[in-house]
Amino acid sequence: MRCYKCIVVGKIKILVGALLAVTLLVFIVKGTATETSTETVKISEKEMVIDKEAVKRYKAQKDQLRRALQAYFKQAVVSGDIVGAGISIVKGDSILIADGFGKRNVTEKAKVDGETIFRLGSLSKGFAGVLAANLQAEGKFDWNDRVIDYIPEFKLGDSLNTNKVKIGHILSHSSGTAYHSFTNLVEANIPVARIAGRFHEVTPQSAPGIQYSYQNAMFALIQEIMLNTTGKDVKTSLQNRFFTPLKMHTVSMNHDDLIASKNVAMPHVRSGKGWRSRPLKNKYYNAVVAGGINASSLDMAKWMRFLLGHRPEVAKSKTIKKAFEPFIQIDYNNKYYQRWPEHKQSHYGLGWRIHTLQKNDSAATRTMWHHGGSVNNYRNEIAVYPEADLGICVLLNGNSRLAQTVIPDVRAIVSDIYEN
Repeated sequence: MRCYKCIVVGKIKILVGALLAVTLLVFIVKGTATETSTETVKISEKEMVIDKEAVKRYKAQKDQLRRALQAYFKQAVVSGDIVGAGISIVKGDSILIADGFGKRNVTEKAKVDGETIFRLGSLSKGFAGVLAANLQAEGKFDWNDRVIDYIPEFKLGDSLNTNKVKIGHILSHSSGTAYHSFTNLVEANIPVARIAGRFHEVTPQSAPGIQYSYQNAMFALIQEIMLNTTGKDVKTSLQNRFFTPLKMHTVSMNHDDLIASKNVAMPHVRSGKGWRSRPLKNKYYNAVVAGGINASSLDMAKWMRFLLGHRPEVAKSKTIKKAFEPFIQIDYNNKYYQRWPEHKQSHYGLGWRIHTLQKNDSAATRTMWHHGGSVNNYRNEIAVYPEADLGICVLLNGNSRLAQTVIPDVRAIVSDIYEN
């Protein structure tokens, strides 16, 4: 694989000294009166200069970021590694970029932009985890509640084992079921309520809470629990609690809305040395929490800004962070994210992977909230860095190998411009 970081970052010359977007806000607030202030704050000539310089640097850094990303993704398109990409980056309360590169369809001229819709695949699980954290905070259920208390027909192994399967286990892929148990039933569009009653056919490979084993069908049981405890289907809850107040206008959770949209990135598969577009499939909308959400890069920027705690009127930061508490360790199994620079250890929380990062020359560790997603030949990545108040999301309309390195590549670009 080409080293895109080397291609792009090698061309980047820092135009101005690093200044975070947050610093701009500090400077501006320092020199102006708030709307509710009862006294007028006098702005000195020196402070006015600082404000102007802050604005100038902020714009220069955003321009530099855009040029670097254009070079990065243009190289990926020219080399044939991708057809199109939606990219969003947030820093603090600022959306640095929410745009697209490349084409929606390899045979057409229409370009990907910030409102081009992609299928998210398993990035959907992150929405479910945060919704679950909100419902838990409201006392609707607890991570230690038994699944059978909400879905009486559920059975996994004998009665002793069944009684041990908790809500936290299904949200963290640690129920004891074999890898991808009954994913075939999800893809066959069987309702999750029916799938829930068939887990007696599965032989547990471990006791609950012992082993991480990735799931779709088992994870999707949370939408039945949410329905039973709130009286609302999960699509309604997600829309009312998150998508509407966050003004995520391009989000949809069904096939009909997706195909009716005019600005959609079509999925692609490799064909010889190139790409060939494929139809939009009506799969995973029965298990929307496992892989049935559609959204644009602009909406993902709004979502990441919310996750970083910058929309407290929608949900409190301490509630959101419950989804990112490590629930079970992910053993080393040579996954792509375990080969990322500074990766030290991985856990799974509630719909999210939590990676611990550590530089070789430092005892300090940092955290990354991450997930990948793949459905209908789309391939996506999201990574949120809480200590850096930073979020990165990349949506691809082809199952490209670029997905394995795009997060650390883009993170390096952001670091060179805003942090070094």
